[in-house]
Amino acid sequence: MTDSDRNTPYPPRPTATRPLLGMTVLAVEDSRYACDALRLMALRSGARIRRADCLQAARRHLTLYRPTIAVIDLGLPDGSGAELVAELVACGPRLPVILGISGDPFAENVLRAAGADGFLEKPLQSLLEFQNAIIAALPESRRPGGIRLVSDDPINPDPLAYQDDLSHAVALLQEADEPALADYLAQFLSGLARSAGDGALEGAALALSLARAEQRPTAPAISALAALLRHRMATRLAI
Repeated sequence: MTDSDRNTPYPPRPTATRPLLGMTVLAVEDSRYACDALRLMALRSGARIRRADCLQAARRHLTLYRPTIAVIDLGLPDGSGAELVAELVACGPRLPVILGISGDPFAENVLRAAGADGFLEKPLQSLLEFQNAIIAALPESRRPGGIRLVSDDPINPDPLAYQDDLSHAVALLQEADEPALADYLAQFLSGLARSAGDGALEGAALALSLARAEQRPTAPAISALAALLRHRMATRLAI
């Protein structure tokens, strides 16, 4: 198993506009919308990207190849991304860069405590912050030298990816009476809504999270979420 940027005897060298040229990012992210933002940032930086939407898929990827950079979401459908961060820190040889990501700023402490080199907060909007977080964590010998020229063009993920995430949430609602699934659904939709700037959806997700935290019946919050999601799907919300 080798790092993908070492597959050729002369790997491409970073440039001023593509400082991550020759590197590969593994995005462990359950949201297609957030992952599309990562994809755009990686491609604009010269890196290749692969996606795993859960811990199991990430572990499968990592048995087949060794990325340069892992970007790991805290809330995943089959567990905490902090578990994977800790595993990657403990096993050798260590990946050059391990970053945590979340829509919850309080998640940074959890991910850093597990060993993450840095943290990206959703929504992902700044290409400069993305590049800086990675380059700061790279070994000195692998950091691109010279002046970087960073485009300030906006990062606009595909609206269809948002619709895919909404469809996924609708399917999960069928089983949301299960406590663990209700917790996951609340955090998934909260992060998605924050990334997309959908205040109404974020509020509905927070209502479900509060109902769980206060041990109140979740049926009203789930019903409100279902109605809102049906409306979003029917109108194909433009972002």
